[in-house]
Amino acid sequence: MSIPSIVYKAHATGNDFVVYADPDGRYEPTADEVRFLCDRHFGIGGDGLIRLAHPQDVSDLKDAQVAECTADEAEWFMDYRNADGSLAEMCGNGTRAITLFAQRQGFTDQPGGEPFRLGTRAGVKILTSLGDVEGLGKDVFRVEMGPWRRGDVDGYEVSIPGTAGSARGTFVDMGNPHVVAVIEDAFASLPTVEELDLVAKPVVSPRIPTDQNVEFVRIDEQSEGDDEGEATMRVNERGCGETLSCGTGLCATAVTLRSKTGIDHWTITVRGGTLRVDVTDDDVTLTGSATIVGKVELL
Repeated sequence: MSIPSIVYKAHATGNDFVVYADPDGRYEPTADEVRFLCDRHFGIGGDGLIRLAHPQDVSDLKDAQVAECTADEAEWFMDYRNADGSLAEMCGNGTRAITLFAQRQGFTDQPGGEPFRLGTRAGVKILTSLGDVEGLGKDVFRVEMGPWRRGDVDGYEVSIPGTAGSARGTFVDMGNPHVVAVIEDAFASLPTVEELDLVAKPVVSPRIPTDQNVEFVRIDEQSEGDDEGEATMRVNERGCGETLSCGTGLCATAVTLRSKTGIDHWTITVRGGTLRVDVTDDDVTLTGSATIVGKVELL
């Protein structure tokens, strides 16, 4: 195998990963190896695999991407693969999980040190360790997720095979593609967020050639005076199906909710926990916890 004999299991609000460090650039995984390790019955299990490597050791990166990492002082790169073996541009929860792993392995400062600059296929992200935060958990990181791009509000129709009804969805690019459907509103005829069956892959129309993650969202509270809102979200991720959390999906959700309500700051509950998302005209900040579950020796 082109995988080291020691790997780790990590998660960030239930979005779980097989992670390992490759400081010498010797262990770039194959798609078959990713599928094996992420298999929940025959492997370790995970929504994806993350290799912590130097940018120059990630074979699919173009020279311009490596140069961007160098210019932005990102020594380390999050080489993220979906559970089906496909490459992914970005994973917001993954940035927190791999940064905590980098701390534990001594590759970056411990909590209270300088922010960690992490290369991703969607650009360099900056993570600040906040320690334990009430309401968000232990080992919390604030991630500067960078700019966002939104399509027409409610420009897509979203349905779920085997489930009656549909909802309108909004396209948001967070470095990877999302369609966010706010259900339980005047345009939606799907069941409630809790009742949705997301085993089947949602269908988005018109079709998006790159495929997409799909978020289903309910607004729980909103206070225009305080510029604060609360929401509940579930997500079906391309490449792995429903996950307990999706960092870029949380950001796309907050961008969509901002366009509908004018509220910039959102506390969003997913099946794996609660996170904070703050939106401006220029960028999005995601704040949530991360956990290293254990160390695994491959036989």
